[in-house]
Amino acid sequence: RRMAWAVVILLVVSLLVFWLVAISGDPLGALKANPKIPPAVIAARAHALGLDQPFFTRYWHWLTGVLHGNFGTRLDGNPVGPQLKSHLYVTLRMVIPATVIAVFVAIALGVWAATREGKSADYAITSSNFLLISVPVFVIALVLKDFVGIPINSHLHKTIFYTVGEQSATLSGGFFSRLPDYIAHAALPVITLVLVSYPFWSLYQRSSTLEVLESDYVRLARAKGLHPRRVLMRHILRNALLPVTTVIALDFATILGGALLTEIVYGWDGMGAWGFNGVVQLDFNTVQAYLIVTAFFIVLFNLIADILYGILDPRIRLT
Repeated sequence: RRMAWAVVILLVVSLLVFWLVAISGDPLGALKANPKIPPAVIAARAHALGLDQPFFTRYWHWLTGVLHGNFGTRLDGNPVGPQLKSHLYVTLRMVIPATVIAVFVAIALGVWAATREGKSADYAITSSNFLLISVPVFVIALVLKDFVGIPINSHLHKTIFYTVGEQSATLSGGFFSRLPDYIAHAALPVITLVLVSYPFWSLYQRSSTLEVLESDYVRLARAKGLHPRRVLMRHILRNALLPVTTVIALDFATILGGALLTEIVYGWDGMGAWGFNGVVQLDFNTVQAYLIVTAFFIVLFNLIADILYGILDPRIRLT
């Protein structure tokens, strides 16, 4: 049932994305503004892009193409699909490790702060979380780049952290031979996304854990003399993760938004920067591909959250 609803949501989103992009401007505006370009050339270009067809006909052709992996062509005539694949691969090399690390850091610090409520550790963690939440992502990226990466490289007289680009230009070989170079380039961008993502999750985890700590079943488990670690892992953490799972899934769009600015600061040629250039150039198919793929990942993470709910709380499987 959840998967069926996910498909319906994606179909509705695809229609909204296509409509919003269609009314956002004229992709042939620059050609039409040039008096030296004959109308026949503009008409041929409009026909090639399908702009001379009715809205729903264009939408149906685009949707069926997307379902077959064909995202259309760019304004320069090149297909969107291969470029989308390459740029998405670059972005996922940043987003996936950042998400995994941020989740573990948020859970660990949130539980740590909750179990030490009112103590110095709690105040330190909570204060740092609020501080990081208030700082824009590009500021964090610039600080890490100018005051961490560059000074460390200068002090050690070798490149530990790359501050520009997603990989070296002369890189060759298989994935594992390229992995050290990938890590050196991704370290600062990944840290940036982690610092942007985990603070809010950590605060939510702390609040959820505090609520569970006051529950009757936790008091009963302690009264039975169970080991504190068993109480924490089996009774506190498992139940405290339920609301946090939803928050992380819904907040995945924040990571993708942060990835856009992070890619710009660190000079990554990822999907965010690629989609942004598509907006600037009014390249419809590029923008539509970026938005529909982003929507797909957000719906996917919400579906994963539903599955994790059933794993964390078996009672949900009966509903």
